[in-house]
Amino acid sequence: MLTKARSLLSGVKTHWKTPAAGRYMPYREIFSLSFGGIGVRMIVYCVSQMILAANNALIGNTIGIPPRTLYLLYLLGVLSSFPLTGLRAKMIDNTRSMKGKYRPYLLTMGIPTVALGAAFVWMPYDRMTLSAKCVTVLLFNIGFQFFYNFFNDSYDSLINVLSPNSIERSDVLSVRSVVENLSPSVINIVFPLLAKAVTGQDTLFDLRIYRFLFPPILLLGFVISLPVYFGTKEKIVRAKTHVIAVGFFDALRAVARNKYFWIISLAGWLGFLEGAFNEILRWMYHYQGAATAGQYAVITAIAGNASFWPNLVAPFLIRKYGKKKILIGTNLLNIFFIACMLPVVRLTGTPGAIWLLLFFTFVNQFISSLGHLLGPSVNADIRDYQQYVGGERIDGMFAAVGLIGSLISMGTGYVLPAIYERVGLNAATAVSLGYAADNVYDVLYDRNYFVSICSVLILASVVGAALNVIPYFFYDLSETKQRAMVRILALRAAAEDAAAGTLTDETRERARADLAAAAAAAGEGSRLPALAAALKTETDREKRAALRAQLPVARKQAAAAEEAGLVLAELQADRTDAGKLLAAAYRDVAEAGVRDYLALDLPTKAEAKALPHATAPERQARRALLRFASEVRLAGRTRDRYYPNGIEPFNEAALNAAFENADRLETRLNALSAELKRLKAEGDKAGAAIRADALRETKREQTETEREIRSRSAAYARYRRVAGPYLDACRLRDRRSFYETLTANS
Repeated sequence: MLTKARSLLSGVKTHWKTPAAGRYMPYREIFSLSFGGIGVRMIVYCVSQMILAANNALIGNTIGIPPRTLYLLYLLGVLSSFPLTGLRAKMIDNTRSMKGKYRPYLLTMGIPTVALGAAFVWMPYDRMTLSAKCVTVLLFNIGFQFFYNFFNDSYDSLINVLSPNSIERSDVLSVRSVVENLSPSVINIVFPLLAKAVTGQDTLFDLRIYRFLFPPILLLGFVISLPVYFGTKEKIVRAKTHVIAVGFFDALRAVARNKYFWIISLAGWLGFLEGAFNEILRWMYHYQGAATAGQYAVITAIAGNASFWPNLVAPFLIRKYGKKKILIGTNLLNIFFIACMLPVVRLTGTPGAIWLLLFFTFVNQFISSLGHLLGPSVNADIRDYQQYVGGERIDGMFAAVGLIGSLISMGTGYVLPAIYERVGLNAATAVSLGYAADNVYDVLYDRNYFVSICSVLILASVVGAALNVIPYFFYDLSETKQRAMVRILALRAAAEDAAAGTLTDETRERARADLAAAAAAAGEGSRLPALAAALKTETDREKRAALRAQLPVARKQAAAAEEAGLVLAELQADRTDAGKLLAAAYRDVAEAGVRDYLALDLPTKAEAKALPHATAPERQARRALLRFASEVRLAGRTRDRYYPNGIEPFNEAALNAAFENADRLETRLNALSAELKRLKAEGDKAGAAIRADALRETKREQTETEREIRSRSAAYARYRRVAGPYLDACRLRDRRSFYETLTANS
């Protein structure tokens, strides 16, 4: 351990500013992302408790909005999110600046998020009618739907563009999770104690607690989060000359064809009941008096600590088993350990019951955290796949397509309030027990109702966990496939730059070496099948042990051979019937030109569907041909609507120049702002006035440039729709030429 610690310290020192070989993130960047995450999680801790949900304790128990009314507000909040999410997606996917795709929004969305969060808890809910409470909560949540979700998504998605290496992303996510979760862990420990200091009672449902504690937590969190913005740099594998202009519906159609997105989304939609048990531990403390404030502080600290330990083992488990096996295994274990809580709640009132419930909660959260830790890494892999199959780096539109999940959640979200109502969490039961009808959660003070309600929630969670695991059996995007896709994307980017005349000699040599390495690895083949066959027939114990010792090396060799085969398949896309038909169509389209290609007799969807699809290469080529046929049909409709006089080539150079001008103006603004601040500090009023005028003029130019970018981007998105098959044909032609040059000179 001491040797490993010394090695780690030496590695940190060596690679503090420059990443290690095969990696993309230096340790300084990892530190900035992780330490800044402490502040982000402080903001998330507070604002997530203000977001409308069927079981929101702050809005329901503290502010006093009944479950059914809370569900109706939740529906309105979801509906309001649709246009806001679409706007957010379009902004992200068309962002191209020197600051990156996500980093700018950590500032511009973080400030209003903190302001809204502080204002939310200071509204005079105690003097409002129920209608006024509902309107106030809804309006704040509409603001959170845009600003908070934009801020949180930008932070969570940032890892997608900091490294294209899936294993590195998983490693960094593990480190980030360990560090960032320090803040909620500490808050969970001290929050019950601070709450008692504010109110003098063992309760968490008093608005004074949130008024005095949340605003300083939010402000401090924002300050601590700043290193994420200042200390990271985005890295996307694409050509330097690649034009970014993604139409809303174009991106929507592209993401809708991403099978892995639907698999992961379906898992979340089917498992909507899995978290139904989450409030039971807090309810047992508050309504059944199962622990003192000090004991509950320890309980929350232990429960919160459950998410820490998976971060330490996740990188090793991912390397050994892969993401798919971990996702399936953790969900199966969840079913068992959630079910174990059922006999525990029936012991409510028995000394020590809350500690037994804590044990199973801890184990469940440990397992769940291990699975949830893979979420950002899996989503990053899915976006790599999207770029691989579609040619465009689309990120924000995944959230827009995910609105389908919001529609589903609008229906499934009613299930939990309906369960609450059915098992006695309603006004009629509260009145029958002698409680006021304005806060139905008082029913939980009655032990019999507490046990019956919690038992039903646990059974609902078991059903949710069982449904959640099913889609993961269909997820087959392995780590080997992801590595191959990134290598292919790098080759395609080099080909695009080569066609534009901007490819450097270093990048050309790197591409040539990569193809040579792939050819060598594929040529070696895999010893794994022969080794596995030998193990089945060998009976001698010592020989079997020797064969098993060779398995790790053989598995690595097999993975390398598989990865190499996928990379080399990029050079042989026309080896199937569908591939040959698509290659011929692209060749004809490129020769015809953008003005005339739609007059050709091109393959249709019916022809594509009739082709064989028994093998994986056949299915992949058939899907590509189906996409081509769809894009040709869309191009024809777009031409008829927007280009009645014929298709004119788009001036990509002008759009690129506008983006470059925006970067130049941004650099100039930063320099002028710093100089103006210095001159003011020195008391140079004349110099400061000149710099202020220059600053205003630069801002005016920046506004005009941004307007030009929006106009040209919209025009290019429309052109991309009508010329998409032609542009893809030209890129494919350039790739073939580039690959032939590389292999001929190897």
